[in-house]
Amino acid sequence: MQPVPALHPHPARSGPRRPWPRLVARPLLALALVGGGALAAPGAPAAAGDGRSAAAVAANPYERGPAPTVSSIEAARGPFAIAQSTVAASAVSGFRGGTVYYPTSTAEGTFGAVAISPGYTASQSSVAWLGPRLASQGFVVITIDTLSVYDQPASRGTQLLAALDYLTGSSAVRTRIDRNRLAVMGHSMGGGGSLSAANTRPTLQAAIPLTGWHTVKNWSSVRVPTLVVGAENDSTAPVSSHSEPFYTSLPASLDKAYLELNAAGHSAPTSANVTVAKYSISWLKRFVDDDTRYEQFLCPAPRGSAIEEYRDTCPHS
Repeated sequence: MQPVPALHPHPARSGPRRPWPRLVARPLLALALVGGGALAAPGAPAAAGDGRSAAAVAANPYERGPAPTVSSIEAARGPFAIAQSTVAASAVSGFRGGTVYYPTSTAEGTFGAVAISPGYTASQSSVAWLGPRLASQGFVVITIDTLSVYDQPASRGTQLLAALDYLTGSSAVRTRIDRNRLAVMGHSMGGGGSLSAANTRPTLQAAIPLTGWHTVKNWSSVRVPTLVVGAENDSTAPVSSHSEPFYTSLPASLDKAYLELNAAGHSAPTSANVTVAKYSISWLKRFVDDDTRYEQFLCPAPRGSAIEEYRDTCPHS
């Protein structure tokens, strides 16, 4: 693997850290509801489709779906019916196409969006299982193919951002997305790419590197809430030289966590994995949707036979 140059630090997010829970307003853009024609602001639900009261909606307008349980975040599918569409490489620039997974209903308003990159020599098929898993929990998700299967992490980070720009700017599902609630994920070099993307664009709401690989070890300039997932028996990106230094280099003041999968290898995140799914869902819900109902799964630190180690900065801001 060829090294990539160190990233230059980027300025921190302006303004104070978000309160717990955050109650700031999003920009109000009109959204035409599918099959209707009624208009609603993208940050707020058009109707309390999950049965929440008006007061509950006002307290946190970005919550989507019913109250979570351990069973609901471990399930193969969440409460939202979904559809998917293929994005041809010829239809986009900056990445090599992919697949978009999205909730079919907009009754609760718009959704956050997540872009996911595969690793070195891999295609989007290696992370495809995450598409429907996350979308059915209330996100618009794009799994991408990279311009070259040999692209290094920094390039994959740039491509993740290009995919998010495509989703929010010109995709067929752009009106379903709140452009202020975006996240990145990736496996291996794609995981390193998610760190690069977070470093480049501090306005992202979450980053999740999955058994990430990157020659850059210092991420002290990242300002995006980050869940670092490592694997105990990873010989390709050993946690001692990748995931652990990634986590420890992130600012102590940042909302961050380190999850090490017990007795797992580098490829653990490339097939359906309950532990990866449940904590990725919880992290995205907590920081992309500001949904504090999911705080219970992250703080206090989770334990279990599938987890070798978990570190965090609880309580989250």
